[in-house]
Amino acid sequence: MSDRNIYEQGLDQVAANYEPLSPLTFLERAASVHPNKTAVVHGAVRRTWAETYQRCRQLASALSQQGIGVGDTVAIICPNLPEHFEAHFGVPMTGAVLNSINTRLDASAVAFILEHGEAKILITEREMSPIVKEALKLVAHPPLVIDIDDPSFVGGELLGSMTYENLLALGDPHFAWQGPKNEWDAITLNYTSGTTGNPKGVVYHHRGAYLNAVSNALSWEMPSRAVYLWTLPMFHCNGWCFPWTVAAVTGVNVCLRHVRADKIIELIKQEKVDHFCGAPIVLSMISGLPAEQKAGIEQTVKVMTAGAPPPAAVIQSMEEMGFQVIHVYGLTETYGPCVVSEWNDEWDDRSVADKARLKARQGVRAPMQEGLMVANPDTLEPVPQDGQSMGEIFMRGNIVMKGYLKNPPTTEESFAGGWFHSGDLAVWHADGYIEIKDRSKDIIISGGENISSIEVEDVLYKHPKIQDVAVVAKHDEKWGEVPCAFIKLVSGAEMTEQEVIDYCRENMARFKTPKKVIFVDLPRTSTGKVQKFILRQWADEAN
Repeated sequence: MSDRNIYEQGLDQVAANYEPLSPLTFLERAASVHPNKTAVVHGAVRRTWAETYQRCRQLASALSQQGIGVGDTVAIICPNLPEHFEAHFGVPMTGAVLNSINTRLDASAVAFILEHGEAKILITEREMSPIVKEALKLVAHPPLVIDIDDPSFVGGELLGSMTYENLLALGDPHFAWQGPKNEWDAITLNYTSGTTGNPKGVVYHHRGAYLNAVSNALSWEMPSRAVYLWTLPMFHCNGWCFPWTVAAVTGVNVCLRHVRADKIIELIKQEKVDHFCGAPIVLSMISGLPAEQKAGIEQTVKVMTAGAPPPAAVIQSMEEMGFQVIHVYGLTETYGPCVVSEWNDEWDDRSVADKARLKARQGVRAPMQEGLMVANPDTLEPVPQDGQSMGEIFMRGNIVMKGYLKNPPTTEESFAGGWFHSGDLAVWHADGYIEIKDRSKDIIISGGENISSIEVEDVLYKHPKIQDVAVVAKHDEKWGEVPCAFIKLVSGAEMTEQEVIDYCRENMARFKTPKKVIFVDLPRTSTGKVQKFILRQWADEAN
């Protein structure tokens, strides 16, 4: 008698009942179900899903002719253009891995990524040419360079042996691409910001990309044919997996080269945009526009924000404009959003300020995230759900990365105990929602007391004259560390350091009040995160 149970007998996995999960199938479905619906908008360029699918197949075919196949890396450094969207499908259709590079990195960082990821081909764009040209000089074995020659940018130079359109012309529009043999196969390579030392290469698999794309749509309740504005960089966690999400809902990709508040509002009105993502600073830029410029938006616009904990005041400002804000949280290592501030109908009657405060919390696990907890980083013992006890955020499940490329020790360390260690410190509320208090390295310890820089920032953001703020630790002989606030004022506003300190003393415990205030434009990464390591240097250099 067989030792297999009855459900393991004659019920095998075969081609008819199993196929490895891959977001590439979303594109094929969009093209077959809605071939004539608009897929991509970029200025005068408008392409249907059928045309987009054809171009992706041509790209895959042409790359294959260049010797690209399973396990190879194809890098791209490019703004949010149609070609960047196409690369998210055309490259993995060959079995290769797409490495989308941060467009704001310096030449040495780009060179490191090209070498570490072993890119065989680099697709670039004229706007990127000054940095790419210098980076290529630093690479021992430069990749084949393909230029995107986009007429919407004037300047730069072509660096490669052919243009992107020349490459596509070599490809077969009916190319018989194959999905992955194993859904665990790598689909993309993303490098962390690398604020200290060299960046780490985070590897995504087809299964995770598929599931997080669906998770995005579910958590945002995205309808079919959603019109999505590309304010979020496609290089950041592959645009939080939204290239695949938009294909899954057969939506419209509205491209945006530069993130400017006036252009965002213009496209929202012109293209009837109803969904976009952005860091809190993007929302702050929009809310700061004159009222007459923001008038005339007739459709409901849903906004997904992350990248840094959004101040409740910024969320409230957007909600008062009629925008619906949802707050998500995640890391490069979790394909972008893996935690969502999911709305509870019981909060409907709360005040606008209360609703904004609730939405400012990071939330609960996203639909496709299996595990989330706040726990002691040493023992992995969950902290009490009392909204007070601090611990580290841990995740596990299908939307956690494969690991770090060529870095087994760090991969093993980050997965210790069967959970991914985020490095973010948070409290756990009684309703199951987590709320970040700081990065472990950003907690200010003053006279033995822990001060959350985010808590101080939230208070400062509520002041009507303050547009942007960040708080870091400044070394102090007496207290060890004291809070130092960096502030950008609203255009035309005036405020003294003492006025800021007096305001803080009235609104928080005295020991949390910044001892130093510096008025300056905050240094931010291309994904909106404040570069606090720079601010800590400035703080210690300040008198």
